[in-house]
Amino acid sequence: MTVSTPTTDQIAEIAAELGMNLTEADVASFQGLMGAYVEHYSIVEKLPDALPEVTYPRTIGTRPAPEDNPLNAWYYKSTVTGAETGKLAGKTVVLKDNVMLAGVPMMNGSSTLEGYIPDLDATIVTRMLDEGAVIAGKAHCELFCLSGGSHTNATGPVHNPHKPGYSAGGSSSGSAALVAAGEVDMAIGGDQGGSIRIPSAFCGIVGMKGTHGLVPYTGVMPIEIYVDHTGPMTATVADNALMMEVLAGPDGYDSRQIGCTTSAYTEALGKGVAGLRIGILKEGFGHPQSMPEVDGKVMAAAAKLKELGAEVEEVSIPMHLVGGAIWSPIGLEGLYQTMMLGDGYGVSRADLYVTGLMDAHRGWRQRADELSETLKLCMLFGAYADKYHGKRFYGKAVNLSRSLRAAYDAALETYDVLLMLTVSMAATPLPGPDALREEIVQRAFEMLPNTAPFDISHHPAISLPCGMVDGLPVGLQLVGRFWDEATLYQVADAFETATDWKTL
Repeated sequence: MTVSTPTTDQIAEIAAELGMNLTEADVASFQGLMGAYVEHYSIVEKLPDALPEVTYPRTIGTRPAPEDNPLNAWYYKSTVTGAETGKLAGKTVVLKDNVMLAGVPMMNGSSTLEGYIPDLDATIVTRMLDEGAVIAGKAHCELFCLSGGSHTNATGPVHNPHKPGYSAGGSSSGSAALVAAGEVDMAIGGDQGGSIRIPSAFCGIVGMKGTHGLVPYTGVMPIEIYVDHTGPMTATVADNALMMEVLAGPDGYDSRQIGCTTSAYTEALGKGVAGLRIGILKEGFGHPQSMPEVDGKVMAAAAKLKELGAEVEEVSIPMHLVGGAIWSPIGLEGLYQTMMLGDGYGVSRADLYVTGLMDAHRGWRQRADELSETLKLCMLFGAYADKYHGKRFYGKAVNLSRSLRAAYDAALETYDVLLMLTVSMAATPLPGPDALREEIVQRAFEMLPNTAPFDISHHPAISLPCGMVDGLPVGLQLVGRFWDEATLYQVADAFETATDWKTL
């Protein structure tokens, strides 16, 4: 992609957009001064890009026919076989389709990106392959991951395996559905507002959003650096802990991994909960959209943990109720500036930039009508806030997120784990093809109050199943201290081992 000297008309046009009043002589002068920069850009273009080597053979794979994809959960099936031995030897893994798998198409739920083929493997892909995993392919997700439902993918909705016609949750919809349906052993999900935990709750599996920066995001399409997380989705707590052992730790690219601390998470299994203190978050229940039956199932799970020997009592953190509001300026303005105007990455970060994705993603500007109603809404408000108010609300929200973090930390000085609903309802019906925009948006964002706050406070949070309502799973969320995923696995394993969640 050659950079040439801008024409005088181009310089004049850009100057006008920037509010500069230039004469023809000014324009000609600036044009002459730009020659050195054009030369520098040309040198950069000719140098080879510094991308990690792809080490395991694979083919492009195939896109399953509808009759072979009844949940619409698969995007591509492509088998990549890892090392002969390792912690994940023989385990099949599906990747959320915002995770790069070299040589295999990626659309991240959007028709505007379809046709893009990554030229590198995400760090987590290489780590899993090195430990013997078999990558089975790519799972559908929500359009650019902007929905907690499963109805915005450009190819159509992903169905809940427990009840077709109902949401699988999002945005890691296909990942959750395929694990719950038993088609793969494990999956990778992504979480910016709850997108690992929400589909895990709706589909009845285990999903962990680790401490921000625990799992490297290198090679995963960003939304906004402050909220981006990726992590494991599995059928059992034990598999989740095992997978996290493989995924976690610095990779030398991801600039968020400051102070990253890992442990042998599987060693937390089987320890029980005797002596642990669990705080039931008062503000994590009784939301306006709550289903009382869901609240009841989660409270029954808390009672079971008490039976198992944990000290369980209620704790109040009033600031939790405004966590979603604090998330909004970060999420909305961040995705507008970074993922969309910034071609996926923006600037001012020391991470690995995947320039092939950046080139492919630029095309959304000529096809914006194809974006989902949820993304259009977020972009429109993000653009409005930026144009009329600048960046101050983003900045203030980041500042307030530290106060929110401190509020949770204060409670976690007393309690080992906080307990609440993952989402306040069981899976909802999928919007129909003629649904109003209002219903599409409602079904995308109504489930965020207990998940989004921990994407900006950056605490680890796990969702695990704890009952059924009308044939659909209910999710229990546990939140822990920074870098203390082990205690979350300890509590989750004790509950899972002692109960049949489907009959709780």
